[in-house]
Amino acid sequence: MSLLSAFILGLIQGVAEFLPISSSGHLAIAQNLFHLSIEGVDDLFFSVLLHLGTLVAVFAAYWGDIKEMVVEFFLGIRDIARRETPMPVPPARRLILMIVVGTLPLFAVLPIQGFVESLNSNTYFIGVALLCTGVLLFTADRIRKGRKTAKSASMLDALVVGIGQAIATVPGISRSGMTICTGCFLGFERRFAVRFAFLLSIPAVLGANILEISDVVAAGGVDTALLPVYAVGVVTAAVSGYLSIALVRLVANKGRFGAFAYYCWAAGLVTLALTALQ
Repeated sequence: MSLLSAFILGLIQGVAEFLPISSSGHLAIAQNLFHLSIEGVDDLFFSVLLHLGTLVAVFAAYWGDIKEMVVEFFLGIRDIARRETPMPVPPARRLILMIVVGTLPLFAVLPIQGFVESLNSNTYFIGVALLCTGVLLFTADRIRKGRKTAKSASMLDALVVGIGQAIATVPGISRSGMTICTGCFLGFERRFAVRFAFLLSIPAVLGANILEISDVVAAGGVDTALLPVYAVGVVTAAVSGYLSIALVRLVANKGRFGAFAYYCWAAGLVTLALTALQ
């Protein structure tokens, strides 16, 4: 049963992390309302490992961009040493700076991290947050298509998208939905909004994994008997996440995020109803 539960939770994470429907909210609903958990496994640690699986999916889907940014990072160091600045700045190098700037707002969440994590058990809050995510998606679908790309988007744009990502740390607010829609509101070209949103998730997810895994190691390490369970969850999240990224790219090109709004509204209402009946 543990392996089946790990598979289901990994599937929820992989699908809901990239589709704009909130993976944290769905995991919390599965664990609190449907009591889908794994004996002996810390829910928060397992959730972080599932995010590691979706991080693998991002690397697989955007490996070309990531490789180009790594090359530009070292070229940038070389140019600094030579006191040179290429004009115009290569798009990949600007994208690195945008990701750095967009990650900064997450540091503001650290002092209230305990409070944010406590919301995972409040399914009333999660239900309302899903309704808000639906409103966000519905509105974003009806705005004019933008034209900003890595060449023309400003660092202020990146910061605002980063603030959206920080807000989306609360369960029920979709991280991908919030960052993609914020980019669209700022005038990002839709494909770039999706690309930037997913690349922006890399330092956030990687940082969360490092912090949580270091806490587990400090507390005595990982129970090796649970490694098969962890592996099933991570692999499932990675594979389903990769397929979900492909779907989001397709949906973004067609400008049909509004369809997910109706799902979020339905999920939010069902969550509120089930919570009230408990």
